[in-house]
Amino acid sequence: MAPVATRSAIFRLINAAQSQSACPCHGCRSAAHAHAPLGLQQLRKLATPVNAVQKEYAFEVAASNLRFGEGVTREVGMDLKNMKARKVGVFTDPVVAKLKPLQTAIESLQSQQDLPFEVYDEVVSEPTEESWRRAISWARERDFSHFLAVGGGSVIDTAKTANLFTVYKDADLMDFVNAPIGKGHPIEKSLKPLIAVPTTAGTGSETTGTAIFDVTSRAFKTGIANRALKPVLGIVDTANTESCPTEVHISAGLDVLFHSLESYTAIPYTERTPRPANPILRPAYQGSNPVADIFSMWALKTTVKYLPRVANDRTDHEARSQMLLAASFAGIGFGNAGVHLCHGMSYPISGLNKKGPKYKHPGYQVNHPIIPHGISVALTGPAVFQFTAPSSPDRHREALAIFNNTTVTDPSITSIPDSEIGAHLYESIARFLDGLGVPRGLKAVGYTKEDVPILVDGTIPQRRVLDLAPNIGDVAGEDGREHLTRILEASLEY
Repeated sequence: MAPVATRSAIFRLINAAQSQSACPCHGCRSAAHAHAPLGLQQLRKLATPVNAVQKEYAFEVAASNLRFGEGVTREVGMDLKNMKARKVGVFTDPVVAKLKPLQTAIESLQSQQDLPFEVYDEVVSEPTEESWRRAISWARERDFSHFLAVGGGSVIDTAKTANLFTVYKDADLMDFVNAPIGKGHPIEKSLKPLIAVPTTAGTGSETTGTAIFDVTSRAFKTGIANRALKPVLGIVDTANTESCPTEVHISAGLDVLFHSLESYTAIPYTERTPRPANPILRPAYQGSNPVADIFSMWALKTTVKYLPRVANDRTDHEARSQMLLAASFAGIGFGNAGVHLCHGMSYPISGLNKKGPKYKHPGYQVNHPIIPHGISVALTGPAVFQFTAPSSPDRHREALAIFNNTTVTDPSITSIPDSEIGAHLYESIARFLDGLGVPRGLKAVGYTKEDVPILVDGTIPQRRVLDLAPNIGDVAGEDGREHLTRILEASLEY
């Protein structure tokens, strides 16, 4: 690992460059602007802006109802009966289909009189455009009144999408996919009730209106984000992660870690532009806000404490239970604030893997190359938060204290100048990832410096998350491309 001082100097240069590129007119205000006649300056100040872009002034809080407890999966049949379900579409994947969580859910459905259901067990881990279309086609043919998803984020996201497109029967998949990749149409109809039963402690999909898939033709991930997609109920059963392999626990837990850290350090909601002309257009990902902050910080503290315990002993019941709760809390946090750079870059990192490095992470029972989502997010983590630290030193200082198992008032934290917080946070995140056995940078999963330009190309369209990134400037312009390039190059190894 390079010395703190060396990396600090490198990122100081980056921050100096971004401050110049972010607002190039600052230098001229003391010259040409200062020589303008006073009367003219006053007129400009009082003039009504033409086509001015207004910043956001409000935020919304949306999350699914949650039920947390040991064995609560067995209540799902009663829940659906209480909702007066006529026919239930059950979604799962080939692995979970053989495990206790789905068996418990099926037994609960069967215990209710006159509650027909059908099971779709072909959900793909890390879904693709093709796998989503198959699931949508299956659901459209069956006239379900309600949906039930039992599985990890891939299963829950697939069920959300199938629900959406059974209501919008004539719509194409890309109609609702986030712009500029898809058309980004708003969801104006009410969807059918969906209950989500997570079997991993990671995505928080049981709480959010987000669904992610891999656009294989473009070698990156994207998704659909709208509050209408969120489940009506998330059943968070601490028994349902018992069968997870250790590697799945770690990858899922890393998703929780970076959900919470990215949402806490996203731009404030008041800095997001443009202000929506209609509330229906207000995005789910709004920027950091007081409510999301509470959930994100609790999730970050809990994950730093308990994820290493799960990695050391996956039978640790307390640690598994706390990680499940942290996943849901982080889901509420990022589901209302959003994520930014780590997630934005993770989409091409995992998407390009199928054509490029073909890395297959241990512990995943799949027959194709896979960089699990949590791993793909973590690979850039140290470099990202060194880069973002100058945007909000106090928030990054809080994160550093959590990783160092201390408080912000500890002299070891208070003595660090704001300009050095990023370098110290880099070290602490890297040390935490090392303790979990995470591959040490992009080279460890097969990428090289020659791959960086195409990874940048795959990141730039991810405007849904990148527009919430601090310090990045115009992400679609040269300054954004330059910053992304340097972050990815700094993530090749550590």
